Amino acid sequence: MSELLSPPGDVVERVFGDGASVAIKFAALLADHGVERGLIGPREVERLWDRHVFNSGVLAELVPQNCRAVDVGSGAGLPGIPLAIARPDLRLTLLEPMARRVAWLQEVVDTLGLDVEVVRGRAEEPEVRRRLGGSDIVTARAVAPLERLAKWCLPLLRPGGQMLALKGASAAEELQRDTAAVAKMGGSRQRVASCGAEVLEVPTTVVVVERDEQVGRRDGGRRRRKDG
Repeated sequence: MSELLSPPGDVVERVFGDGASVAIKFAALLADHGVERGLIGPREVERLWDRHVFNSGVLAELVPQNCRAVDVGSGAGLPGIPLAIARPDLRLTLLEPMARRVAWLQEVVDTLGLDVEVVRGRAEEPEVRRRLGGSDIVTARAVAPLERLAKWCLPLLRPGGQMLALKGASAAEELQRDTAAVAKMGGSRQRVASCGAEVLEVPTTVVVVERDEQVGRRDGGRRRRKDG
């Protein structure tokens, strides 16, 4: 897999900056172990940079500085690991339910020397919500349809926080289909955004959903009435 150690052109420096060499190491780890450990398909190795590493790294364009972020269903570490490399200022948690993938993620974090937390669990579990709730950003890639994703991810956000769901070319159609359901769950200001247009041939498409600022107030009011 030595050909993967040198990504095309200067894109790696433009996407990852000072973390370019770390991104190259991550791509090499995925190329060498991803297929045998069931993290990526055999056909994905040859398009590892564009389809996976760059596709995830450019998400940094949408993430505010110094925020608390959770990558739900992190799997192979996408988009979480590239995001952490591009943005070392983030307080990032990789959330993954499968033990073998949690082991992989921890190995990668340790090997690359990243200041990232790895947690085994599911976003809908009460303990996970207690531990990771109030986050500024929640990311997800190839995890679930938008309606189900919102049900899992929005409760992890503070009011005003954002869910960033990496989607394909049908993102607009999916958003149109699920807009009402997502709104009922407290998802406001729903939109489709594009990342990496200046550096990638095919930009990354992201559905952005903000957690309603009023959700926390309504929940707090219900608790106060119940407690009273």
